[in-house]
Amino acid sequence: MKQPLFNEKTLVEEFLNKNLPPESEKPEVLHKAMRYAVLSGGKKLRTLLAVSACKAVGGTLDNALQAGCAVELIHSYSLIHDDLPCMDDDDLRRGKPTCHKKFGETIALLAGDALLTLAFEWAARAGISNPNRSSEIIIELAKAAGHAGMVGGQVVDIETTGISPSVDILQFIHHHKTADLILAAVVIGGIAGNGDKDQIENLRKFGINLGMAFQYIDDILDCSESSATIGKTAGKDKAAGKITAISVFGIEKAKEIAEKYKKQSMNTLINAGWSKNELSEIAEFVTGRSF
Repeated sequence: MKQPLFNEKTLVEEFLNKNLPPESEKPEVLHKAMRYAVLSGGKKLRTLLAVSACKAVGGTLDNALQAGCAVELIHSYSLIHDDLPCMDDDDLRRGKPTCHKKFGETIALLAGDALLTLAFEWAARAGISNPNRSSEIIIELAKAAGHAGMVGGQVVDIETTGISPSVDILQFIHHHKTADLILAAVVIGGIAGNGDKDQIENLRKFGINLGMAFQYIDDILDCSESSATIGKTAGKDKAAGKITAISVFGIEKAKEIAEKYKKQSMNTLINAGWSKNELSEIAEFVTGRSF
């Protein structure tokens, strides 16, 4: 990532390292697993989106850092659970053994639970620009992470494995399993910076289109890059019979659709007067990445 986003990623990692429970605190194995899941690499994209959205509406990095890191905890918990044998059953994440391969299934499951609950503590205590809007952040996070968001998307992803590809099912999975949390990160950043109604609506439009582009690119990379490059088991979705953008549209059409979502996200930024904001840098990174 370009400067200053690289510097902000470092600040995000420093915050997470400082504020996650130390490995020396009982129960040590739980805290080791939590830290392993959160600190073992990753783009920290959702926190960077929250910070950039906050600055777009006039806030500061400090207003959004903790709330944005709460979203990162939700994301990390979801990866732990997603990798479990009862879910997608993967041994590799971010180029390293998955949490359950490192600590066992029971500790991995509980580490995910602990990160999920800690996320809401962090969100509630975040030093946002207008403390009266704390509840908005918590509601946004809960909706994106729960039955109507990420968890619901995961359920449909599991239930439809092995069936004939469908555009409607694909859109539901992409929207809820992935895009909802990216959307939430952007909106939470806007709330943390005390953005007004129109600003928040523009952030919603940007966030959903970016989130959809992100998942289309993920599906493309799963088929076109190696495990070493993407940091997880390449080709696993196809082998498992998952509904993906590639199984529905083929790789070239999937690339076209990803580009369409990117353009829609960028047009929203232009219309909102944010074309020079860091959000545009993140959108370029998301759609041009190889991991």
